[in-house]
Amino acid sequence: MLILPTSLVSDKISRRPFQSDIGIIYHMLKLSKKTDYALMAVQYMATKNSGRVVNTKEIAEEYKIPVELLAKVLQKLGKKGLVASQNGPKGGYFLAKSPAEISVLSIIQAIEGNIGITECYHNENSGCVQLARCNIRTPLRNIQNSIYALLDSMSIEDMHAFSTPIQPTRQAAVRR
Repeated sequence: MLILPTSLVSDKISRRPFQSDIGIIYHMLKLSKKTDYALMAVQYMATKNSGRVVNTKEIAEEYKIPVELLAKVLQKLGKKGLVASQNGPKGGYFLAKSPAEISVLSIIQAIEGNIGITECYHNENSGCVQLARCNIRTPLRNIQNSIYALLDSMSIEDMHAFSTPIQPTRQAAVRR
């Protein structure tokens, strides 16, 4: 296994390791599973006819996600006004806005809060010992702003244009 020199000096706090197929360890920005599930659920709702109520169990079965975790994720999205819920026996969730009006950034922020590529991006009092003499803060802020702009400009509708068709799960295929 090849270990990059930067991983030897890493503070092991702010970076998450990733091992490639050929054994190289990388450190990269990474979204949490909750955010993955949120994006998948919203994308699923967008592809299943806008306005249609979709229950949590249906989405969870389609993507093999724990129902309880997905329910918490959908509640967070609901609190931010991205999805709405309908109570009752035919209840579930539906998009509160059109897919073109929901940005990828809004979903990420609903689940993760404010995200940054460095600790000091949102918190000047981060305790970074290099803060006073840091020569990369401004370039990194420019990179961060570019990432935010990209995520904010990409809608769920745009994501749908780039997505691959959903392969039905074994259970879903049997029901048809």
